[in-house]
Amino acid sequence: MPAPHTRPAGALNVLAALLESRTGQQIAANREWRIETALKPLMRDRGHETLDELVGEVLRSPGVGDLVVDALLNQESSFFRDAAVLDMIADAVDAMRAEGLSRRIRIWSAGCSLGQEPLSLAMLFTERDAGTGAVSPEIVATDVSEAALVRARAGRYSQFEIQRGLPIRRMMQWFDPVGGDWIAKPELVRQISFRKLNLVADPLPIGRFDIILCRNVLLYLSASLRTRVFDRLAEVARPGALLVLGAGETVIGQTGAFRPSPRYRGLYEPTGAAARETAVAV
Repeated sequence: MPAPHTRPAGALNVLAALLESRTGQQIAANREWRIETALKPLMRDRGHETLDELVGEVLRSPGVGDLVVDALLNQESSFFRDAAVLDMIADAVDAMRAEGLSRRIRIWSAGCSLGQEPLSLAMLFTERDAGTGAVSPEIVATDVSEAALVRARAGRYSQFEIQRGLPIRRMMQWFDPVGGDWIAKPELVRQISFRKLNLVADPLPIGRFDIILCRNVLLYLSASLRTRVFDRLAEVARPGALLVLGAGETVIGQTGAFRPSPRYRGLYEPTGAAARETAVAV
């Protein structure tokens, strides 16, 4: 019989492999502790005392694997995260409009988690465009987790979540208190089209985008999958579009599909190297 401290190793490997096969995301060996931490609530709900028992249920009932993957995904987010970056995006949209762009601007929030990012964008542009006659951008938000999208579509947040990044003024203007939670006003949520999407494997959203936010998502992918995702993002990026990554992410040395933007520090533009052979209809 293996020593007690080695018993979870097989289960850890199975669960890490399950996450990677479903989403492409990897858990580094030095962060395997996060598996058990993230799965403790699920284990309690399913009546399991060990990871081995949970793996046994996953093998018997594949649908439980969805619950495991949702629990392992890092859904860390907040409203107006890196607010200066969002302001830069708004400035870029103003510049696109000033260049005579007559069509509606399209923004894709890829890896939208619980919805704070697309809701922040909806608030920002609604406030910024008020009284100007400008049509606020179309916002498409996707995530690999259906559980996260259920919450995002509901627009419901705890007191802790609502206070992360939202000043009192915006909180009162755009959310209604219900019980101990806060729910986004319907007119705000209606501005966003939510859908489930695996960036590695699923069909991409139809049409092309002017702004693509993919923040703190690629960190968890292997180098080869990051390159694949960059190529896929470039396929739906318009010429002159902007790609927004997380503060610790870059395209340099990882892809030829994007290059640093000469206009907006820290943002990236498509090079055209991965453009579709046939134009994508809007």
